Amino acid sequence: MRTTFLPCLPTSGTSVPATPTWLHEIKYDGYRLIVQREGERVRLFSRNGNDWSGRYPWIVEAALKNKHSQFVIDGEAVVLGVDGIADFNALHSRKHDHEVQLYAFDILALDGEDLRGVPLSARKASLARLLTRRPDGIFVAPFETGEIGPDLFRAACNMGLEGMVSKRSDRPYRAGRSKDWIKVKNRRHPAMSRVMDELS
Repeated sequence: MRTTFLPCLPTSGTSVPATPTWLHEIKYDGYRLIVQREGERVRLFSRNGNDWSGRYPWIVEAALKNKHSQFVIDGEAVVLGVDGIADFNALHSRKHDHEVQLYAFDILALDGEDLRGVPLSARKASLARLLTRRPDGIFVAPFETGEIGPDLFRAACNMGLEGMVSKRSDRPYRAGRSKDWIKVKNRRHPAMSRVMDELS
């Protein structure tokens, strides 16, 4: 069964916005994942709608431990190294599926209410409430707002991270490619060479 909650996809950009209406998140190097819980059932859907529910047991376990029995969250499946940086090669190898966690950055539904029509700032507040005192396996993506974006991007690049995604805090969640989400990549990160390989 495919999910009806299709992901919002960022538009590639060359510079990070620096105005108050934008918020900024670190881009973790992983696989996009929609996590959908209905009662005692948790399903994990890839960006293309494939059912990966049997692939990442730690994420499923963490979702089932939550006191809320219905929610849909959007995030990135990652394997974190000892330095806290996502290890894409470990994730891609499938040898560490039991270590994969969810870097959660959005919530699309909670307790039967569809939240996609409300502004991102309100969705962020709902996500924080959902994952308060969360068990390991799902963690909330930190973010900053406003003019600090370009400085954060430089710091992320200096740390060897993949880049940053900036999002309009006043906009709803829309499936498909969106100009309200802008992804700027660290051009020195290995993810850039993977993209070039895909294009060649």
